[in-house]
Amino acid sequence: MPARHYSIGYSLPNVDDYALEKLGPALEEAERYGVDYVEIPLYATDVVANGRVLPERLRAVKALTGGRPFGYTMHGPLGLDLMERGAMEAMHRQVLKAHLDVTAELGGAHLVAHSGRFAEADGDSPADALARQRDALADIADEAQARGITIAVENLFASRPGLEPLLPSELAAEIAKIGHPAIRACLDFSHGYLESTRRGADFVTEAAALAPFAKHLHVHDSFGKLGAFFPHRAERLAYGIGDLHLPFGLGSIPWDELMSRLAFPSDPIFIYELAPPYWSDLPFCLEKLRELAARANIGAAQG
Repeated sequence: MPARHYSIGYSLPNVDDYALEKLGPALEEAERYGVDYVEIPLYATDVVANGRVLPERLRAVKALTGGRPFGYTMHGPLGLDLMERGAMEAMHRQVLKAHLDVTAELGGAHLVAHSGRFAEADGDSPADALARQRDALADIADEAQARGITIAVENLFASRPGLEPLLPSELAAEIAKIGHPAIRACLDFSHGYLESTRRGADFVTEAAALAPFAKHLHVHDSFGKLGAFFPHRAERLAYGIGDLHLPFGLGSIPWDELMSRLAFPSDPIFIYELAPPYWSDLPFCLEKLRELAARANIGAAQG
């Protein structure tokens, strides 16, 4: 049987917090699925306080993660924004460094870090904001590489008015400028679909631009629609609006076209991100994720 040049996994449910009594059972459940990796939402584990690692809390988390039959990837803070200037600029860098330390201690292969968003109203220039992000990532790149960690910078969508994220192609250009093997991309398909639709760009073309850098892939479905505010999750589903983290095939992401046109680097990690209301669909999503990865064009691109 030929060797597999990709890995499969999923993210633990995106909940507000991961009290230790929740983390243990969640990892025990993962052992039943035969996955290669589990992604831990570090932002919900309370291992970092005011930019510093909490050693006792980290030891408690490590005791639960150790000895499992899978590896780990880590998701850093959702609010990380290396483009932001002013009072929070230094803290963003410090928090990223703290999460790199935690990732190393827990043996994580990848640390997912959100790309920044340009704030239109603060008088900054897009060029300066991008330069801040490049500098921050370049500053931590050698340390990440020395510790065997890839920082996977994730493409976002416009979740709030006045904050402009990068299209996948724009993020690809920034990673190319950094030019460091430890700074790669996390291609989030739903995020890319949403932002491409908002800005009138062709989603498949945008995804194809980022794919060569994408050592990490967030797979989940949506309809690529941003619009009116609906306070309840089920309303957003009814209208097809937002980053819904749906089971595979329930949304309208063109998976077949993506797999036929995108070229990925060697050894990417495919992570399914499923919203808790659909958790009973996780076995189905993992089955389809394996089928998707098996059809992907892997190893043909080197970002």
